[in-house]
Amino acid sequence: MDIATVIGIIFGFAVVLGTISYEGDLAIFFNIPALAIVGGGMTCATLIHFSLPQVLGIFSIIKKTFVVKIPQQSVLIQKIVDFAAINRRDGTLALEQEIRKLGDPFFARGLQMLVDGQDAEAIKEIMSLEIQYLQERHGMGKKILEFMGASCPSFAMVGTLIGLIAMLSKMESPEEVGRGMSVALVCTFYGAFLANMLFLPLAGKLGQYSKAETIVKEMIVEGICAIAKGENPTAVREKIHVFVSAKSRENVKVKV
Repeated sequence: MDIATVIGIIFGFAVVLGTISYEGDLAIFFNIPALAIVGGGMTCATLIHFSLPQVLGIFSIIKKTFVVKIPQQSVLIQKIVDFAAINRRDGTLALEQEIRKLGDPFFARGLQMLVDGQDAEAIKEIMSLEIQYLQERHGMGKKILEFMGASCPSFAMVGTLIGLIAMLSKMESPEEVGRGMSVALVCTFYGAFLANMLFLPLAGKLGQYSKAETIVKEMIVEGICAIAKGENPTAVREKIHVFVSAKSRENVKVKV
């Protein structure tokens, strides 16, 4: 669970709602026409821009910004080095029992290809394709969230114009003028709030996690390929260390 995302959303809503309550009445910020214009317009525009399966898949993509399973680099390096030591000491077939202990399907698939006798080039080709398609899926999810974030202020402007037109068309009635202005300003509020509190931050978080997950998977690929070439555990460790910053390498103590 990504605590930062949860805390950010909860406190963000709390700050805004608390400020509204302090300054006035919450009820005046609940406007059904404004919600329909901003939320409905954003949804319709997203459906027009993307296919239905892509839009429906956004829910599982958003879930990734809350539930993240990215192993620590030091733990991953230690595991790969241990596998290299087992391979050198007991042979490749001894790694088969280690596959059952892995909770990462990607790691398990690569190790299984190694046990099955595939060479390093074949393993790297297949697993690199999987990483590529993973990046494309995450990239599409990021594009959808960014589009939703851009659409909210745009439809908020549409709602604002509708409210202003309604207000100007009924200048003789003060009550109608106030109602039109209310819809106009609340639409602007909804668009800015949803875009900057939810969709754009979630798109940024998804992009960060996608990069982190890609690095972890590339570490796994390089480690398995190095084991397939019969390199010793020390060489495997040094090869994987290139994925870790120079400062972080001092903190990664791997015992070979």
